[in-house]
Amino acid sequence: MKQLADKYDHHMVEKDKYTNWVEKGYFEAGDLSKKPYSIVIPPPNVTGKLHLGHAWDTTLQDIIIRYKRMQGFDALWLPGMDHAGIATQAKVEARMREEGISRYDIGREKFLEKAWSWKEEYASIIRSQWAKLGLALDYSKERFTLDEGLSEAVKTVFVTLYNKGLIYQGERIINWDPVQRTALSDIEVYHEDIKGYMYYFKYKIVDSDEELVVATTRPETMFGDTAIFVHPDDERYQKYVGMKAINPANGDELPIMADDYIELGKGTSVMKCTPAHDPNDFALGKKYGLAMPICMNDDGTMNELAGKYNGMDRFACRDALVKDFEAAGVVDHIEEIVHPVGHSERSHAIVEPRLSKQWFVKMKPLAQAALDNQKNEDNRVNFVPDRFEKIFTQWMDNIEDWCISRQLWWGHQIPAWYNKTTGEVYVGKEAPEDIENWKQDEDVLDTWFSSALWPFSTMGWPDTDNELFKRYFPTDTLVTGYDIIFFWVSRMIFQSLEFTGKRPFNHVLIHGLIRDEQGRKMSKSLGNGVDPMDVIDQYGADTLRFFLTNNTAPGQDMRYVPSKLEAISHFINKIWNSARFVKMNISEDMTWDDVKLENLNLPDLWILNRLNEVIRDVNTNMDKFEFGNVGSALYDFIWNEFCSWYIELAKETLNGDDAIAKKATQDTLVYVLNAIVRLLHPFMPFVTEEIYQSIPHASESIVIASWPEVNADFDNDKIDDQFAYLMDIVKGIREIRHQYVIKNTVEVEYTITTKVDGLEELLADMAPFISKLVNAKVAGYNLEVGKNAANIIIKGGNTLSIDLGQYVDMEAEKAKAQKELGKLEKELERSKKMLSNPNFVNKAPASKVEEEKKKQADYEAKYAALREKLANM
Repeated sequence: MKQLADKYDHHMVEKDKYTNWVEKGYFEAGDLSKKPYSIVIPPPNVTGKLHLGHAWDTTLQDIIIRYKRMQGFDALWLPGMDHAGIATQAKVEARMREEGISRYDIGREKFLEKAWSWKEEYASIIRSQWAKLGLALDYSKERFTLDEGLSEAVKTVFVTLYNKGLIYQGERIINWDPVQRTALSDIEVYHEDIKGYMYYFKYKIVDSDEELVVATTRPETMFGDTAIFVHPDDERYQKYVGMKAINPANGDELPIMADDYIELGKGTSVMKCTPAHDPNDFALGKKYGLAMPICMNDDGTMNELAGKYNGMDRFACRDALVKDFEAAGVVDHIEEIVHPVGHSERSHAIVEPRLSKQWFVKMKPLAQAALDNQKNEDNRVNFVPDRFEKIFTQWMDNIEDWCISRQLWWGHQIPAWYNKTTGEVYVGKEAPEDIENWKQDEDVLDTWFSSALWPFSTMGWPDTDNELFKRYFPTDTLVTGYDIIFFWVSRMIFQSLEFTGKRPFNHVLIHGLIRDEQGRKMSKSLGNGVDPMDVIDQYGADTLRFFLTNNTAPGQDMRYVPSKLEAISHFINKIWNSARFVKMNISEDMTWDDVKLENLNLPDLWILNRLNEVIRDVNTNMDKFEFGNVGSALYDFIWNEFCSWYIELAKETLNGDDAIAKKATQDTLVYVLNAIVRLLHPFMPFVTEEIYQSIPHASESIVIASWPEVNADFDNDKIDDQFAYLMDIVKGIREIRHQYVIKNTVEVEYTITTKVDGLEELLADMAPFISKLVNAKVAGYNLEVGKNAANIIIKGGNTLSIDLGQYVDMEAEKAKAQKELGKLEKELERSKKMLSNPNFVNKAPASKVEEEKKKQADYEAKYAALREKLANM
């Protein structure tokens, strides 16, 4: 057995250990003699380094997979990464701009070479970060969303859905990112309240001196106006229906039409219709067969329809147009407003609604199948916490068709070809035979299209006869944040049901977001982000992992609080020191087979019974994914019961002359510590391995050690009750020493007045341990105590008494107490006067008043305690 260092050093402990585990194949699944258990890892994007949220994801998953592996499951945790189309292409293009080139300069093939080079660079970084976190991944099965196998799965799904009529091509208003110059799905857009303006412009009615006032927040789209609408029941405007009004932006004569879509009483109740630049206007345009001119280029600049504004940025055009309108007297008035505006999740550019020909998935049938499946108890996906199922079902109930085409080069190119002569569309897994007559669609698929297939495509699907798929699918558990229920979780569910007939996972454990100490979302703009690798460098992986799993409940957000990391670091040092104590008090050649657990004393029996109770508690909460409860239970057991109580009591036996009792305590120390590090291992893999190797153990490594089991021989439904007497007596003596300032070096005598038959024998057995812990000896039981005794009620209504006359100058103590009482009376009088003064209560800051109330409550509590102390004297 190795000697443990004087101080825990995570750099020393973690060095090379992970590499050893991987090389020995400890994480590889495939033991057919065991029951399979599989978990889904959200594949990180190959856009850069892992963030703290991903560290949270993966730590929770690692805890589950290590726990299951130790329980004897054949546990598969398959790693992988996502190509992240828009985000990665943006990063690669940014690097190319630094080199003075664009993708159009080098063409698609050369650009993809650069993108793959980026992928290899950052995949290597991500793997090293996984290792630093200590993730128990089966690297032999690693996948990537653009690898050959996943490409086969993507093409199979696309072609199948197309042939079933669930994928179609059509012109619709989509979200357009003018920076990335690509379409976005609805959930790739976030809305942010920004300051803007509602512009009210005058539209002159043709052949009339009258005008209509029309409001818009986007004047630059007026070059795409094709009509004006009013409500058919609006008496103010009925006479104008069928007439025309002049568009002040370009002079076009726009028909005035009526439709009950217009809201009566909102604004002027007159609406301009721009079918190619607004989803609601698009619906009206289709209804009435209106033209749909597009007045912007795909980069957000104005096109030739804008006349003299051609080539201007859309927002520059807006400013110039309004300025010109003001000069021409077209502006009725302008209101400043705050309104929600869509932004691209990736580029953060303001999204432009734009008419575009794209590929879509018809979502209603797929969503309904997923909703129906949730009613099937045998195949439903179980959300933890279950309240998140409502979010999933509400989104599915209201789902729109999914725009899946992206105007990018990095991604799965759409398996559709257009005949160069006839324009015929061909969709297939393979290109047409006469390929020279065909041109493949240049767009790629939305990243989430391939990610949605992750649970089964990574296991060899569409080959459903392969052993990986048959053994591990459906997977058992997915862990992810609530922010991607829409993006990813829902899509995995409906795609898995559609193509395998099974749910993708039995459980989906949802966690929240990590916020800073003030509760703010972490972001680059605030500069409050935290790099998990920096945290590991400072505190160690074990500290970070325990923090990420013990500071919140499932589904709740977490705050990053450095002081909590410090506290966890102290906790790990406490465990380390307890291991050093055990190591120093057992023989160097002791083995696991030497542990017999015979001839046990009261503390031995107590800690072994408590260990059984903790194992049961931990098992229950691990199976419910309540890792915070697990951490609290282990923290309390290790710090308070094992270290603060049992180890201190063990010193009495270890320093004694009874060899049999000493052997029993040594065995108990080893047995309990061995169980502790195995219980902690899923949370703290590095320090637990180091300790496990240094003390007697059964397995080659803690990674492949068995999970601790309850030993029924140590169940004792009376021992906790009995041991509580010892704890109460020790606490009582310590309290009296503190209250009356009796030094620890002074041995005190105590007596116990009992109300319980037979208790004296039990208390006599405890006396040597009490003597060791608090330097006190028992004077006897049920003895008459003097008037100067300090009395404390302990368990069962029994009384602990110490005659203070032997240790304390009672008259001096009384005088000191009376003096302190006088001070408190003055403070109470001052505080009461302040709080009864209306000028103070009503005019002082609320925080000041509250502070004074707290002071008064504190004075009153101290006053009552001091009065009681004097009465006891």
